[in-house]
Amino acid sequence: MEETIDFKNLINILKKRMKLLIATALIFTILSAIYTFFIVDPQYEASTQILVNQSQSENEQSSTTDIESSRELINTYNVIITSPAILEPVTQRTNFNGSVGSLRSKTNVSAEAESQVAIVTVTDSDPQTAVELANTIGQTFEQQIPEIMNVDNVSILSEAQLSESSSPVSPQPFLNLLIAFVVGLIISSGWVIVKEFLDKSLKSEEDIEKELNLPILGVVPTIQEVPDDKYGSSAENKKLRSNAH
Repeated sequence: MEETIDFKNLINILKKRMKLLIATALIFTILSAIYTFFIVDPQYEASTQILVNQSQSENEQSSTTDIESSRELINTYNVIITSPAILEPVTQRTNFNGSVGSLRSKTNVSAEAESQVAIVTVTDSDPQTAVELANTIGQTFEQQIPEIMNVDNVSILSEAQLSESSSPVSPQPFLNLLIAFVVGLIISSGWVIVKEFLDKSLKSEEDIEKELNLPILGVVPTIQEVPDDKYGSSAENKKLRSNAH
């Protein structure tokens, strides 16, 4: 029963401070909107698909074991694709204004589920640059892998394409604003609850009864001060003011 009462008190506390909660949430939302629309640069993605199949020097007949081996090779290729051996020539071919480490942070390599396809995805603030980098990484990898691993089982399945209707993958305005609003509510609610529970002052008759464990016999009402101009300031009207009190 005590937990139910505490929960009701908690709800009442939040209701009393609802204007503050909403105002704080709106402030967080406005700050998020300023960051989303005016500060952060939109990011675009471009992807190139690379097929890892059976080596031409091996038997052309494929089997389950061959496919599994190709899938295992993808994990090795993922590391090679993001290594300086591949990315450094890419920076030279594309005149990329950044270091190999910067390009690595923009590049992500993943494998299609249950397939022999690796996907090279590049993120950049310029969609054309993202497409150029993704395609150059795929082409460089296809050219360099025979020398690195002495294999010839890699080919470009599909290249990244620049679309006129391409939209940024980040930031996501609606999601950012929603998260900011929720975070603002959570922070302001937490602050209100902590402040309320740390405040030990007595605010009502119920607080006094709970604190002293004694019944209240009576309540003295608040008496408002009567302004002087109501009765005048002369000596003969002081009695009137006194009677009013």
